[in-house]
Amino acid sequence: MKLAVGADHGGFARKGPLVRWLKKEGHAVTDVGTHGEEPVDYPDFAAQVARRVARGACARGILLCGTGIGMAIAANKVPGVRAAVAWSVETARLAAEHNKANVLCLGGRQFNSRQIQAMVKAWLSTPFGGGRHERRVKKIMALEKSC
Repeated sequence: MKLAVGADHGGFARKGPLVRWLKKEGHAVTDVGTHGEEPVDYPDFAAQVARRVARGACARGILLCGTGIGMAIAANKVPGVRAAVAWSVETARLAAEHNKANVLCLGGRQFNSRQIQAMVKAWLSTPFGGGRHERRVKKIMALEKSC
């Protein structure tokens, strides 16, 4: 799968190991940065990943900041993006199954690399459940057109 990955300084330490693991798992990864620990503005990286996902250049995106919250707020401003913050394997799985999340946001300061890999693996391997969830996702996407 083609993935876009981005981080700010709060997620930088976890991004490198995640990118290497994703490539080892056979994914094509576009790393949009950041490429150092100096403070940067997370909306810049959230926008780059979200836009790649929204226009179809990448199937999904992964964003890392200190908590994942700021990245999710910023990414969800891009039409077509459904960014979800996960804090466990179960919430990552449910983001895919129930919400058809196409961007996963994680806290680089909250989890170690192994925990992040487990959440990403659950998210990537869980299909969208459809059914009643499809109706709800359509309503979420309709909100973009009504504002």
